[in-house]
Amino acid sequence: MKNSFVQTLRALVRLKPSQKLQRDYLISLAIAVALAFVVGAGILLICGHNPLACYASLFKGALGTKRAFANTLAKTMTLALCGLAMNVAAKAGMFNVGGEGQLYFGAMAAAVVGAYVKGLPAWMVTALALLAALAAGGLFALLPGWLKVQWKVDEVITTIMLNTAAIYFCTYLANGPLKTSEKGIAQGTASIMKEAGLSKLVPLSNLTTGIFYAAVTVLIIWYLMSRSTTGFEMKLTGNNDRFALYGGVSTKKLMLWSMVLSGMICGLVGMLETFGLHGRFIVSVSNEFYFDGMLVAMIMRYNPVGTVLMSFFFAILNIGGRAMERSAGIPSELILIVQSVIIFFMAAEGGIRTTLKNRAAVRKTRREAARKEAV
Repeated sequence: MKNSFVQTLRALVRLKPSQKLQRDYLISLAIAVALAFVVGAGILLICGHNPLACYASLFKGALGTKRAFANTLAKTMTLALCGLAMNVAAKAGMFNVGGEGQLYFGAMAAAVVGAYVKGLPAWMVTALALLAALAAGGLFALLPGWLKVQWKVDEVITTIMLNTAAIYFCTYLANGPLKTSEKGIAQGTASIMKEAGLSKLVPLSNLTTGIFYAAVTVLIIWYLMSRSTTGFEMKLTGNNDRFALYGGVSTKKLMLWSMVLSGMICGLVGMLETFGLHGRFIVSVSNEFYFDGMLVAMIMRYNPVGTVLMSFFFAILNIGGRAMERSAGIPSELILIVQSVIIFFMAAEGGIRTTLKNRAAVRKTRREAARKEAV
């Protein structure tokens, strides 16, 4: 019954928006970005800066050199994974706000394995650290997921609370029981096995072999959400869990596992940061990466491909903004204002699209009225 029900729904429910909706969305998003840059240019002019020179510095700082492009790709990787973690949970109707805490737990688990597991080959230590990070992130997301499906406890509240608990607990471990005794290092856990760390692909950049882990994860999540029956059932559950349950879909199981998978992806991000950049767990392992990824995911309506593309754009703003501050002499506060304006207009894409549709409808009505009067 379940299979036939799902097959029937496949014919009735579109997993992808129509080409017209995709076109309208892309047009309104492009208009939003253009308006954002125009308003940002106005702000720069008012503050006495040349907008063209500033924007040139921004894009050159993000894409102009091999090192800059590598840093942009590294930032894209982090944002895309965090955005996909949000996507997975949201598709099944779960709103995982606790990705930051899950990232911290994954980073700490990987750091402990990397520092204290001895006598094994480097590749095995890396593999064990990866498994530990996935398990830590997934298990930490399991609790709010279970509370939601079993007791209807709001996952937004529980994940926000657990975020704070996870960050403070990991900070306590890093500054207390697991604090390094290595000379010249003020804070953090002991260093991981050097040979087990992820190699830099471009010298003096943040791009490591972790990007291959990220690429595999992106492909898996894309297939899961866009091509598999499980992905369809997740979407059905997120849209109407009662209807999905009537059709034989195990909605509670899907919602729970979507949270676990979301946490596992966050744990992976923590492992990549620890083994790729820092070589140990540090208290500032994440600069609110997950919240940026959430924003990207929501702007792109939880579309996995769109999330990756928008992550690249956000990475350009982030990496290029730092370069713009250095080369154009613009205060960091002003750069943040310009970036916020750009994000605001992108988030307002829906309103822009509605305005365009309303104006098109008014023009159509006027043409029809004029045609009738002419007759």
